[in-house]
Amino acid sequence: MPQTPALPPAHVSDIIQMALSDHVSFQDIRREYGIGEKDVKALMRDNLKPGSYRAWRKRVRDFGDRRETYK
Repeated sequence: MPQTPALPPAHVSDIIQMALSDHVSFQDIRREYGIGEKDVKALMRDNLKPGSYRAWRKRVRDFGDRRETYK
């Protein structure tokens, strides 16, 4: 399992907000913070409640199936 890099709390908060947004892709997060999709998923898993994480992953998967450019 990927280990999330040490990030300042403000960056963690920003990344979570970006990941929860339906308009920001994993590539945008990588470009701004230098962490990849697996690291974002691990960060979200570590910082969200289990049910919230599962709901987020389901939404990302469902949108990804419908729209190729989504996350």
